[in-house]
Amino acid sequence: MRPIRPLHAVRARRGAGSTTARRRSTPLSALALCAALALTATACNGDGGNDAANKPPSTATDDSIQIPDGLKDRLKEHGIDLDQWKDGAWKDWDKDQWLREAGDFINPIIDDLWDEDRMRDADKQPAKPVEDDISGDQGKTDPTPAPVEAAALNTPYTDASPATGKLFFDGPEGSMVCSATVVSDPANPGKSNMVWTAGHCVHAGKEGGWYRNIMFVPSYNNEGKSAAELEGAPKEEMAPHGLYWADWAQTSQQWIETGGPTGGAGAPYDFAVLHVKPENDNGKSLEETVGGALPVEFKAPAVSSIESITATGYPAAPPYDGQRQLACADKPGRLSLTAEDPTMYRIGCTMTGGSSGGGWVAEGADGKPALVSNTSIGPVTAGWLAGPRLGEEAKGIYDAVSEKFAG
Repeated sequence: MRPIRPLHAVRARRGAGSTTARRRSTPLSALALCAALALTATACNGDGGNDAANKPPSTATDDSIQIPDGLKDRLKEHGIDLDQWKDGAWKDWDKDQWLREAGDFINPIIDDLWDEDRMRDADKQPAKPVEDDISGDQGKTDPTPAPVEAAALNTPYTDASPATGKLFFDGPEGSMVCSATVVSDPANPGKSNMVWTAGHCVHAGKEGGWYRNIMFVPSYNNEGKSAAELEGAPKEEMAPHGLYWADWAQTSQQWIETGGPTGGAGAPYDFAVLHVKPENDNGKSLEETVGGALPVEFKAPAVSSIESITATGYPAAPPYDGQRQLACADKPGRLSLTAEDPTMYRIGCTMTGGSSGGGWVAEGADGKPALVSNTSIGPVTAGWLAGPRLGEEAKGIYDAVSEKFAG
C-alpha cells in the first residue's frame, strides 16, 4: 500500500477583493510532505487583496522569541536571521536553510499570521486513489478491518472533547493541517502545556526538516460549523481557547532518518510531542485553559487486551471539509510493515487526510482513558487507519520534553 499522498490546494485571487478559492493540484512527485494522512492546507500565493497567507505578518514581541544563544549561532551558520525570519524569511525553503536536526527546532511566534481566513481555508484536494491494503507485509498482520463510518462529535467541543484540537503549519508546498491532543505533563501535573501529534506533522523526514509556524488550536470550530458557515466568523468562534504556538518539538530519530511522503518507512515511529505557549498569554497553562489533558500509556497493550480504540481528528479530504471533529471506534488489529519494526495498531475508519496526528484513546492500565497511539497512515480511499504502538522510544521523547520545561 501507499498511504495518502497529499495534494496542495492553492488559493488564487479572482478579481479585486474576491475570496473565492481556485485550487490546482501539485505534481505528486514534488511533495515533500509526510506519510499518509498529513494534509495540505490552502497555500495563498496570490498578489494581495484578501489573500491571507500573503498578508505581511506583524512583528512578534521580543519575548515571543526565546532562542538559546547556542542555537542562534547554529542558525547563523545556516544564514538565518531571526528578525528577517519573523518578517517573512521563513518562506525560504532552501535545503541549506531547512533545519532538520533534533536540536535545530525554531518556531517563533508571528502575531496574527494565522488569522481567520488562513485557518478556515486549511483543506486539501483528494489524492489519487491507491490500493486499500499494504502489499509485501512481513510479521504479524491481521485481515484488513471493515470500514467504520466516522461520526461527528457533539458540540461544543470544549465539553465533548476538550483535549482535542487542530494543528496548523507551513511547508514548502504551502500551509497544512493535522490533528493533535493535549496530554498530561508529569513535571507539571494539572498544568500541562504539552501536545501529542504525528511526527510527519512537524518534520518532513529524510528529505527535509522541521516545518514552520506550527500552531495548535484546541477545540477548533467549537460549534462544528461548515466552512461556508464560518465565512466571516470571529476568531473566538474558531479558536475558543486562543492560539498556541509550539516553542519546542521532538520526534523520533527513526522518523527524521527514514520518514517520507509515501509512508511505510518510519511509520512505526511516527509520533511527536510539542510544548506550546499562547499567542496571547492568559496566565494559565493549556491544560487549565481547556479543562483537561490525557495521560499517555507507554506499555503498548496487546491488541487482544484492547476492547476498543477511539480515534479522533479533523479529516479534511472529501467527503469532509476539515472543519468538524469526528471520531471512529473499533477493536484494533495488527499491521506489520517490516519484521524488524514494531507492529502497529490498525482500526476500521473512514476519516481522511487532516486526521493525522489525532489521538487514539483506550482504557489504560488504571482503567481510565489514556492516549495509546496517534493516526499515522491509511489508504487514500479511506476505510482504515494505522497508528504506532507507543513504547520506550515514544516515552523517551515525552519525558525529554517534560523535563526540558520542568518547573
